[in-house]
Amino acid sequence: MPSRHQAREYALQMLYQAEVGGMPMPDVVAGFFRADEEVPEEVRRFAAHLALGATQAQGEVDALLREGIENWRLERLGAVDRAVLRLAVFEFLHEPATPRIVVIDEAIEVAKRYGGEESGQFVNGILDALRKRLEAPADPGPAAPDHESVIDAPPAGDSPTKE
Repeated sequence: MPSRHQAREYALQMLYQAEVGGMPMPDVVAGFFRADEEVPEEVRRFAAHLALGATQAQGEVDALLREGIENWRLERLGAVDRAVLRLAVFEFLHEPATPRIVVIDEAIEVAKRYGGEESGQFVNGILDALRKRLEAPADPGPAAPDHESVIDAPPAGDSPTKE
């Protein structure tokens, strides 16, 4: 069974390579895997999909990240943490079949492996807060009156009479 986890690691490496090397993502993807490397085609495709998708959606993804990162500028984050967050937010937005909690767990594991000492906790905090914001019900505005709880009283001065 192909590993989506491994594909996420490859996608992270692609994002990192593109950013640090200043290379266009399509060039990074095209040259990433060696021909003799035994990587299942499904893993290659998913890794390329994530890397290209996160790059294409970077404006949308970064806007959400900027809203959720307090006391930090996105540009000041380490390249690995930034890439992990971008991949996860891309999945939040464009891979609805993958539960967001799974995306967070995967991002934490990748951040722990490739990032700094506190990357896992940092990534967890940012992504969990964003998940809660994205899953919060939309504000419906002012509540409509509950007509079932309104009791119609007779107008003042009128009293019920028997006939």
